[in-house]
Amino acid sequence: MHALFDEAGKFLAGRILSEAEASLQVELETGKRVKVKSANLLLKFDKPAPAELLAAAQALSASIELDLAWEFAPEDDFAFADLAAVYFEDPPSLTQQAAALLRLHEAPHYFRRAGKGRYRKAPAEIIQQALAAIEKKRLIQLQIAEWAQALGRSECPQPIREQLYKILFKPDKNAPEYKAVVEAARATHLAPLDLLQKAGAIDSPYQFHWRRFLFENFPKGYGFPKLVAPEIRDDLPTAAVQAYSIDDSATTEIDDALSVQGLGSGTVTVGIHIAAPGLAVQRGDPIDQVSRNRLSTVYMPGYKLTMLPDEVVQRYTLQEGRACPAVSLYVAFKEDTLELLGHETKLERVPIAHNLRHDQIDQVVTAAWLENASFTHAAPDPAPLTPALRTELAFLFRLARHLKAQREVVRGKPETFNRPDYTFKLVGNEGEPQGGEQVVIGTRSRGAPLDLIVAEAMILANSSWGSWLAELGVPAIYRSQASLAPGVKVRMGTKALPHAGIGVKSYAWSTSPLRRYTDLVNQWQIIACARHGKTAALAAPFRPKDAELFAIISGFDATYGAYNGYQATIERYWTLKYIEQQGITEIEATVFKDNLARADTLPLVLPVLGAQGLPRGARVRVRLGAIDEVALDVAGTVIERLDAEAAPVEEEADEDETLAAGPIAIAVDVNESEAPTEATGSDNPAS
Repeated sequence: MHALFDEAGKFLAGRILSEAEASLQVELETGKRVKVKSANLLLKFDKPAPAELLAAAQALSASIELDLAWEFAPEDDFAFADLAAVYFEDPPSLTQQAAALLRLHEAPHYFRRAGKGRYRKAPAEIIQQALAAIEKKRLIQLQIAEWAQALGRSECPQPIREQLYKILFKPDKNAPEYKAVVEAARATHLAPLDLLQKAGAIDSPYQFHWRRFLFENFPKGYGFPKLVAPEIRDDLPTAAVQAYSIDDSATTEIDDALSVQGLGSGTVTVGIHIAAPGLAVQRGDPIDQVSRNRLSTVYMPGYKLTMLPDEVVQRYTLQEGRACPAVSLYVAFKEDTLELLGHETKLERVPIAHNLRHDQIDQVVTAAWLENASFTHAAPDPAPLTPALRTELAFLFRLARHLKAQREVVRGKPETFNRPDYTFKLVGNEGEPQGGEQVVIGTRSRGAPLDLIVAEAMILANSSWGSWLAELGVPAIYRSQASLAPGVKVRMGTKALPHAGIGVKSYAWSTSPLRRYTDLVNQWQIIACARHGKTAALAAPFRPKDAELFAIISGFDATYGAYNGYQATIERYWTLKYIEQQGITEIEATVFKDNLARADTLPLVLPVLGAQGLPRGARVRVRLGAIDEVALDVAGTVIERLDAEAAPVEEEADEDETLAAGPIAIAVDVNESEAPTEATGSDNPAS
């Protein structure tokens, strides 16, 4: 005796070995023995063999027309044998009963299950909806197959081109465009990015990187809503100083300026003046909402996306020729020993005498020019550099070196600047770059006098204000680093903890309120301290344990990392473009880790074949391979060792080796698993 039964929604048949009141022991065609509940038994028969019955029933079931079966089926619940009786003959054969069972089971849009072997007709309108859905799914599958075939022929359908960044980086894995790319990638054995690039989906490597960044960080566009910058209505006194800022010519958000008073008197007061949007912009107002959404200015060669619209920036920037509202930190020093005597914070209007520009005066303001009053250059000094200003800059340079030395004592080792900072200029660029501009890469030595003056002044302000806020019990956003040990990163939090990398007991970014939202938040807190003193904790916009501060820190950390990551990405693009434009085929480089080397005169890190086993610091000549501007990939091969023995190279504490080599990470994976991405960051105290 044989049995046909339901096993978890599948129909199986086999020989009955034994039968009890509530169950049967059945041996399947494979020899496997299963226990079957009597309630799941659908048919018992002597012949044919189970396999023959199922094969014959499967073939016959395909001939059953579902529309006709639905018309014939009873209105109430019915058994599969009842349908077989009205559709085939009464009484139906064993094969006809099994065929009806299989057909009913595979058409749930026509017949709903009402129990083991029992069904009920679906309403006509439900059937129509189901049939429409089935037809839609069929057409989508045909479309997916058509798109996949086109991609395999190196043709990119327009719908896939329009969804390029979503497919690669934030895919909807149920979308037909994504499924077509996955299917084509499997069929062609190409990585999705290579497949789409070959199919012509990427018109321009530069636009690919730019639009990817916008897609991930500015999905609704990067334009600003119409904003009106509020007036600063405080009756502020005008400071008795002549201040000057020091920035690049491209800088429009001039956040900070310096002043010096009392030279020759024995006590010198250095003023650090910070633009004060916090006096007008209030927590929760429209400008604050825009700042909170953007969190920072985005920098890139030849272009930037500012945190605030230009009309707002121009209202508060420290523009020369104006007396600008500012939050000023005045720090008094003994002129001879540079001993710190004290500091105070004022809210005031500061006359800005000059906006000095690095690229215009860096070649003049050298260490020799500052240290020796009789030193002269061949050409006359530029107009802003009067003898009085030269004397002030000379004092600031002496003070900066003193402050740096003090920090290095706390830090436990000197700061080393082994490599220059690289600058990028796009020739003839106006507005948003297109990717084909001629690029000029220049250098500016780290620790150059003007850099050092500004950096140390900002560190002094950020550390002084950070400590002051903590003393008054006013919460702020701090940056801290527990130690200089490898792997110990800079963290953001609300506690005034030491920053080992800089060598200060607390550090709160406060000097760039037009460019970083954390600085604007901290400026609000500083303004409260300046106005209310010891009761500032009750008047500050953010109170102790304010949950919003933690939300801001979390959002800023992620966003700032993404912005810095894009800056590194696009600088690498322009470096590769420079190599291409200059026809550079060989470079000199220094091995620094495993098989990675750093170009000696370019901001480029790349994998180098033949560097394995070479010591850190070994200098080599490298032949460059092909450049992939989409993957930002270039490799090299060692063709010559340039030194007999590598000199020891000291590790820099905040080194960032992102984008060293390899293709960019994308989310499409033909194995349906997400590729992990890792972001690293460094702390730039002078920013």
